Amino acid sequence: MSGVMKRMGMIFRAKANKALDRAEDPRETLDYSYQKQLELLQKVRRGVADVATSRKRLELQLNQLQKQSTTLEDQGRKALALGREDLAREALSRRAALQQQVTDLETQHQTLQGEEEKLTLAAQRLQAKVDAFRTKKETIKATYTAAQAQTRIGEAFSGISEEMGDVGMAIQRAEDKTAQLQARAGAIDELLASGALDDSSGLAKDDIQSELDRLSGGTDVELELQRMKAELAGGSTPKQAIEPGQGQPQAKEPQDTPRFDKQ
Repeated sequence: MSGVMKRMGMIFRAKANKALDRAEDPRETLDYSYQKQLELLQKVRRGVADVATSRKRLELQLNQLQKQSTTLEDQGRKALALGREDLAREALSRRAALQQQVTDLETQHQTLQGEEEKLTLAAQRLQAKVDAFRTKKETIKATYTAAQAQTRIGEAFSGISEEMGDVGMAIQRAEDKTAQLQARAGAIDELLASGALDDSSGLAKDDIQSELDRLSGGTDVELELQRMKAELAGGSTPKQAIEPGQGQPQAKEPQDTPRFDKQ
């Protein structure tokens, strides 16, 4: 079971990795990396600003302590001038304590100033790297976009793209259906012409009736022709109608009457 579970886990990770590869867009990944670098650069800049603020506060405190030290020194001189050695000693003692604070603040100020310089240099280097990465990112994105467009154009021309493949299949299906309909229509025409298919409407005539209608139509034409000849000759229309078959050769009866076997 342990081996099966390991194998299933490996298959799952492999399929997940393949799915991620298909879903990943290098341009989006580059943009995300650039955004993270900008955030890091912003943090470094905030750190430089915080250190500079702390340094400035120490400078203000140093200025204030130095003013207090100068004031105590002046007070000691005045006390000695007035014969108050005790006041002068107290003023000098306070001044000595302030000087110790000034020394400590100056040490902190130097430390903060050194850190500020380091952070400033780091921020400048990081800014240069971010700018270089941005230029490289845009170059890679442009190259990728051009390659992608070229690939799609090539697939479209070759007909191997998914969209063009669907279009080609649709055209092939339409051509197949058209050919099938044309073949069916031709087959039906041939069957109708051969009489293999009967007209279900009942309007179709058999061959005997068709021949009789043709002969009758020819008789009517001969009668009309005789009447027009009589009018042109100045005579009157014959009172008795010309019997069918007069003035024209009698149609020979067929020796053998066609036989039609009933189906």
